[in-house]
Amino acid sequence: MAGNLVSRSLLKMRNIVAQATGKSREPSEKTLERIRHQLEECAIGLGGEISTRQRAARLADTYLKLDDAGRHAMLRLIALDFGPNPETVAQAHAAYQEAVGTDQQWNAEAQLRAAMRSQRLRILTQFNAIPQGVKFLVDLRADLLRFVVDDPLLKPLDRELENRLTAWFDVGFLELRQITWESPAALLERVIKYEAVHAIHSWQDLKNRLDSDRRCYAFFHPRMPLEPLIFVETALTETLADNVQRLLDINAPLGDPGKADAAIFYSITNTQAGLRGVSFGNFLLKRVLADLQRDFPRLRTFSTLSPLPGLIRWARQNPQELGAVLAAMSSTERKKLLASDAGRSEADLVAALLDADIEWPENEKLLAALHEPLLRLAARYLTEAKRGDRPYDAVARFHLGNGARIERLNWQADTSANGYAQSWGIMVNYLYDPDDIEANLEAYARHGKIDTSSAVRRQARH
Repeated sequence: MAGNLVSRSLLKMRNIVAQATGKSREPSEKTLERIRHQLEECAIGLGGEISTRQRAARLADTYLKLDDAGRHAMLRLIALDFGPNPETVAQAHAAYQEAVGTDQQWNAEAQLRAAMRSQRLRILTQFNAIPQGVKFLVDLRADLLRFVVDDPLLKPLDRELENRLTAWFDVGFLELRQITWESPAALLERVIKYEAVHAIHSWQDLKNRLDSDRRCYAFFHPRMPLEPLIFVETALTETLADNVQRLLDINAPLGDPGKADAAIFYSITNTQAGLRGVSFGNFLLKRVLADLQRDFPRLRTFSTLSPLPGLIRWARQNPQELGAVLAAMSSTERKKLLASDAGRSEADLVAALLDADIEWPENEKLLAALHEPLLRLAARYLTEAKRGDRPYDAVARFHLGNGARIERLNWQADTSANGYAQSWGIMVNYLYDPDDIEANLEAYARHGKIDTSSAVRRQARH
């Protein structure tokens, strides 16, 4: 590269570092020059396997020793200065256009593809040569996703890395394993750390979730054997679960999995931020469902007990929906509300519900009065609220996109502080009927059609 290009690159790096917070320290010019030299070595790719491994290890070590500002600067340098050469691409494209329709067309096409191949990819793929190299790239992309929010010039690098990770993490390369209490301690610690739906509070809590009436399954990549990529926690029960606190009660009697006729998926956690956009959640549930059917032939019901994380947020954005539901209460429901001694006008009650500042367990009469109106609002939310042409709720998008049906809404199903704060304690069962999954998935993907039970449809109409 020409000297002025080096200067521009170093200036870009210094500028991006200067915009970082005071906690980040600008790398010295000597450090920046060393980073660029290492990147050029990797881009050229001289030498054999040992040289490649050594270069990649040195570059990874350099990256890991940088603070946020330095990492951002290094990624920006890769993105801007190690892409395809515009002149080479233009020449290859012109040659291809001239060759169209001749015997040389396919050779010209191959040359055009080679010209389009970015040096960025050559740099990134060399990390595969080192131990933990795949994990390093996953974590590097997690950094990249944070930086790209405020720096769109990183998008080409992000797209290339996402495409590469999608290929490396194809479901055909992944291994489904059951996590048990006998699994390695390092793996169990990661389950506790990563659990994102219902926090695991102790080793006893984790042991309860791995007991004989529970199952935990995860996908693993062969290069990351102790890093679950996504895991699902399942309870084997004799009924459709309607309360997560009862489901997770460590003092509850142990169930008999041999008598269970329902498998309840109560927590699904993606663990690797750097794999955002790489989809394997639907394959996980299908594989788990098949394994459960094989191991427990009595199972007839496969369902989730899921949160509605966007319900109150949506209601705040659309307060008229909550007002309309309360205004449409039946005379019986209105009498219950008046008898609850809530001490609020209807407008004040709407404001209190939107602010999530009601002391829920303190007023049983108020709970009873709001039971049906808020379930109706939740039904309308799940069946009608959209973000673009898909459901507003992220959890709904996941399960409906995997072929599930909205089966039942559950009142006071999550009585934790978070449960009240995000959905007034309401949870939903998404039902996975093995006979309907593919048809539901196709209808949702093609037409956005949501399969819904008759009970939820009735609630949504009121």
